[in-house]
Amino acid sequence: ADGTISPQRLGRPALLALLTATALLYLVDLAASGWGNAFYPAAVEASTRSWKAFFFGSFDSSNFITVDKPPASLWVMELSARVFGLSSWSVLVPQALEGVAAVWLLFAAVRRRFGPAAGLLAGLVLALTPVATLMFRFNNPDALLTLLLVAAAYALTRALERGSTRWLVLCAVAIGFAFLTKTLQALTIVPGFALVWLVAAPGSWWRRVRQLLVAGVALVVAGGWWVAIVQLWPAASRPYIGGSTDNSELNLIFGYNGFGRITGNETGSVVGGGGPGRAGAWGPTGIFRLFGSEMGTQISWVLPAALLFGVVLLWAWRRAPRTDGRRGAVLLWGSWLVVTGLVFSFAQGIIHPYYTVALAPAVGALVGIGASWLWQARRSGLARITAAVAVAGTAVWAFELLERTPAWQPWLRTFVLVAGLLAAAALLAPPWLVGRWGIAIAAASVVVALAAPAAYSVQTASSAYSGAIPAAGPAGASGLGRFPGGFRAFGRGGFRGGPPPQTRRGGGFGFNAPPQGGFQPGFRGGGFPGGFGRRGGLGGLLDSGTPSSALVKLLKTDASRYEWVAASVGANSAAGVQLAIDEPVLAIGGFNGTDPAPTLAQFQALVKAGKVHYFLTGGGGGFGAGPGGGFGSSRSSTAIATWVEAHFTARTVGGVSVYDLSSAS
Repeated sequence: ADGTISPQRLGRPALLALLTATALLYLVDLAASGWGNAFYPAAVEASTRSWKAFFFGSFDSSNFITVDKPPASLWVMELSARVFGLSSWSVLVPQALEGVAAVWLLFAAVRRRFGPAAGLLAGLVLALTPVATLMFRFNNPDALLTLLLVAAAYALTRALERGSTRWLVLCAVAIGFAFLTKTLQALTIVPGFALVWLVAAPGSWWRRVRQLLVAGVALVVAGGWWVAIVQLWPAASRPYIGGSTDNSELNLIFGYNGFGRITGNETGSVVGGGGPGRAGAWGPTGIFRLFGSEMGTQISWVLPAALLFGVVLLWAWRRAPRTDGRRGAVLLWGSWLVVTGLVFSFAQGIIHPYYTVALAPAVGALVGIGASWLWQARRSGLARITAAVAVAGTAVWAFELLERTPAWQPWLRTFVLVAGLLAAAALLAPPWLVGRWGIAIAAASVVVALAAPAAYSVQTASSAYSGAIPAAGPAGASGLGRFPGGFRAFGRGGFRGGPPPQTRRGGGFGFNAPPQGGFQPGFRGGGFPGGFGRRGGLGGLLDSGTPSSALVKLLKTDASRYEWVAASVGANSAAGVQLAIDEPVLAIGGFNGTDPAPTLAQFQALVKAGKVHYFLTGGGGGFGAGPGGGFGSSRSSTAIATWVEAHFTARTVGGVSVYDLSSAS
């Protein structure tokens, strides 16, 4: 009678509808992306042949080198591949299901304090965030990372209710396993979560401190057990730690994957070794980075509204008791959003737009909580003004974001702007004036606010992706990170001249040279040195190729006689071959080709011992794909490629230069 929405009408049926729609969005036509980022499926292939490779996260089943991340995300895909067989589906479906689980857990966390309507809206915002749709249909580690962070937030929500040590420990364990997924990025939520516990948890100050210390121990154990085993394992009997400079997991954690991402002083980077002086080389930093040309269309559609709601809610509940659960929830999600957002905004090292998926749950939660409060407090002027500003601001910002792809659905930006401003005007009206139209106005406001990101998400789900740095939305919607040296990688749709031949409706990425020079636009996968996902080539720095049938036949002949059927500089040059032949390929220099493994002497010893059959290059050099190395090559990988070229004769098979190394053994 008073116009409120009954929780019973929203409960399980609405949740089931949300999860079903999310599953369809994330699962339909999933195999169109093929292997996605082939770097990780190659490691999955290795694990199906070797439990040692499974444990260490090895790139190859002969366990020469690992991937450049801890293996938690691989473990999920690898178990799926062991049960269902290795395929695009067995690798990608777990990612999609992780997305559905994240939406469900976010709903559950928000619902506990604010009811099902708030939980449903929070889950809907997460599901329809373009970068979330992208990453839950892809096989980078960020899908599992996001799920584990939501699980940690859910556990902390439960812990705050009664001051439960058990739930606080579970929160820490979830963060620990998130650390085993993507190392220090998982810890960006820890300062805020710890502060929320000390400020809002029930119990005495010293009890809260003791509980926090117990949780800290649980986090170290959950995140450190695997690291400790790897560090204590004799280096001679385990694979080289990919991405490190000294075969140390700690070096990887705190260097290339750690503080170097913040300071920009990275060793082992794709910029030919990184090192001092690289700070700021990965794009402009600053408070508005999340709204800029590279990240804006990925995450920022309702980000201003989320920030506004967080500030207004903290003000509205400023006089609540210390342990007030509503304010504690806003602090929980708000600290997640602000701390992680600031890290992304000011990080001077390698950072890619898809990292922002880690912000999507916090954005969704604050929007769901804020909208729920606005509805309940709609008789107050503060609530109506906040709602109107949020809807109008979201519409204007969506118009600006849609302007970045003016040729794509031009009608949408006009609709969102006009409808959003009309909805905002209606929200300013007092309840007695709108009467029974209140629910319709609120629903229309939600539809208008989510129309643009929903359209981007649907477009993302209808496209195929490949390579290491995907971006959501129509082609050109987002940059894929700035590379030092005068060029910028752009979103899907292949190179600016068109998609690579093995990818339909997009995939790969392209280059657009700035005025000062660098690479010129218009390259296709087959035209760039070393290939970039081209059919019949090896691929290059950030995308894998598809070897020809002739090359596959050659490599599989007598494959059982060799520990590594072939070797190639860079893991992406090796990944497509390894997946095609289901045999180990030695990735010289790891992911970037910059790792100092193997050294020239070590490689010569492997060749002399008859453990490596062929050496492969893309035939054009560049990006570590050819003799002499190139962009992305280390000193040792360059020396190896040069030595091979000087002592062996190449023949071309399927567009690839093949050196037979067996004559040296």
